[in-house]
Amino acid sequence: MVRQNVARRAALVDAAIEVLARDGARGLTFRAVDAQAAVPTGTASNYFASRDDLLTQAGGRIYERLQPDEAMIAASLGGPRDRDRVAELMREMVDRVSSFRSGYLALLELRLEATRREDLRAVLTERIRADVDANVRHHLDSGLPGDATTVVLLYLAMNWLVVERLTLPGVFGEEEARQLVTSAVERLLPWHPRHG
Repeated sequence: MVRQNVARRAALVDAAIEVLARDGARGLTFRAVDAQAAVPTGTASNYFASRDDLLTQAGGRIYERLQPDEAMIAASLGGPRDRDRVAELMREMVDRVSSFRSGYLALLELRLEATRREDLRAVLTERIRADVDANVRHHLDSGLPGDATTVVLLYLAMNWLVVERLTLPGVFGEEEARQLVTSAVERLLPWHPRHG
């Protein structure tokens, strides 16, 4: 087997994400990925054993790219430990995830495709469960108000808000979306004198 270029493989997976976001799962072909990555026809088929392999690799890569970097994680630990800070962090998260529009739209395509592909379902289940668990752990360890259920409910609410922003941006304007985040946090974290 020809030794594969790691950077080219990553570029092909990133191209697959763009194709998924633009054309959907049915439009994801090796030829479309080659065109998106601006590489010679046949390149993607040299790097991936099958279309299923490419879908699975894209599913893993999206979550790599959605993860906040170390500086962002460190910054999230600053400031007061109250519900206003939770609301601020939720708004930042919605903005960060929404800014990777193609990745999130591709993830929606992959979630639908995962209902039909067991290997893809396994990868996404593992990645998303790990993400939820890491968010819960980080929230609890940071001393922010709320328990594990609060974090999961915020995760679910914020994810759907991202879906609305990316698929039907006219449903909620930017200011209304920010207010919805604040309202969700206020309802899930009633005021407490110790946490503010």
